[in-house]
Amino acid sequence: MGRYTFRLPDIGEGIAEAEVVAWHVKVGDMVEEDGRLADMMTDKATVEMESPVAGKVIEVAGETGDVIAIGSPLVVIEVEGEGNEGAGAAMPAAHANAPAVTEETRSEPEPEMPAAPPEPAPQPASVVVRAETAEPPALAPAGSPSAKVMASPAVRKRAKDLGIALSELRPAEDGRVRHADLDAFLAYNSASGFQPAGRKGRDEQIRVIGLRRRIAENMAASKRNIPHFAYVEEYDVTALEEMRAQLNEGRGERPKLTMLPFLISAICKLIPDYPMLNAHYDDEAGVVTRHGSVHLGMAAQTPAGLMVPVIRDAQDRNLWQLATEISRLAAAARDGSAKSAELSGSTITVTSLGPMGGVATTPVINRPEVAIIGPNRIVERPMFVRDSSGTERIEKRKLMNISMSCDHRVVDGWDAASFAQDLKKLIEAPALILAG
Repeated sequence: MGRYTFRLPDIGEGIAEAEVVAWHVKVGDMVEEDGRLADMMTDKATVEMESPVAGKVIEVAGETGDVIAIGSPLVVIEVEGEGNEGAGAAMPAAHANAPAVTEETRSEPEPEMPAAPPEPAPQPASVVVRAETAEPPALAPAGSPSAKVMASPAVRKRAKDLGIALSELRPAEDGRVRHADLDAFLAYNSASGFQPAGRKGRDEQIRVIGLRRRIAENMAASKRNIPHFAYVEEYDVTALEEMRAQLNEGRGERPKLTMLPFLISAICKLIPDYPMLNAHYDDEAGVVTRHGSVHLGMAAQTPAGLMVPVIRDAQDRNLWQLATEISRLAAAARDGSAKSAELSGSTITVTSLGPMGGVATTPVINRPEVAIIGPNRIVERPMFVRDSSGTERIEKRKLMNISMSCDHRVVDGWDAASFAQDLKKLIEAPALILAG
């Protein structure tokens, strides 16, 4: 029998390390050739590691959430034959100072698993639940003013908090009021205002790992290093919504147009006049790189957290091509099939919460970019509208605020305001978006 050390391979993009976001094996497991070992994440992309050999897992490098350097041992497998060179090397600890898990450490008794009394069903490893300890009930002392109705102090306090007189309750047994009697009273008298406002939950602690940790680190770095400023303008999107409805009626097999393709087209049309917005700022080198192509980041909410898939060369695509790419990238981000190259390299980002967009937002810049644009919810309101004769009348219009956050080290307030006003002209006269 020999030992085969599987080292973390170079996943690409010149990275130096990757984080363990899921283990598919543990010490003592038998693994087949090409069997799943672990999921490793880097640059918001998760890569599945597969075993090159079949055998028995005898060591794994750390735990979920630990960071492993490229080239370091990830898994040691006992195999038939001699194994590979360097297999006898000790498994190093991960960056998170978590020791490698071996057969010896697993064979030691675990103090957090007592034999008795039996514990409740185990929680996931990343969640620690702290249950409250209930106080034992105690009878009211005889002769006290409250001794006419027998109840524990906890029941009395709960009834007092709810504004319920114990004399109004009918105990189910023994003449003693219990929590169940209070519950029954509440169920039958909910219309009288006795129903509690909500249900008490339990405290829990959740490890911040994987994509959620990357999001936290990126957001903290962005707010810590970038002096944000926000600019919000109101846009009349009535004409644009009418055009969008007309185009969707005859779209055939093409994807349905949302607001985003129009907004992206308008942004791309204006970027040549505002190159400072489509830029990266390397604050360590003191260099601003203005990009000629618009690689537009599209912030997307996924079950795993916020991701930013990138529409490459957005300036070269028409409305239908943009709609197709938006749909494809959003689906890939949600189901985890997006490639690493599709999740990096954006030069400016658009973030939208759709119908939940609110009145205004102050989005966080996707570092090292210098600007992010966020359309908000469309609302209908009465507005003064001037007709061809110059007469004003009140008319129902569709309005939407668009928010911008900019890096004040690179973008001046005047530039952001000028861009927003030029964008307003295109959005409110959407034919100009399609004009050459």
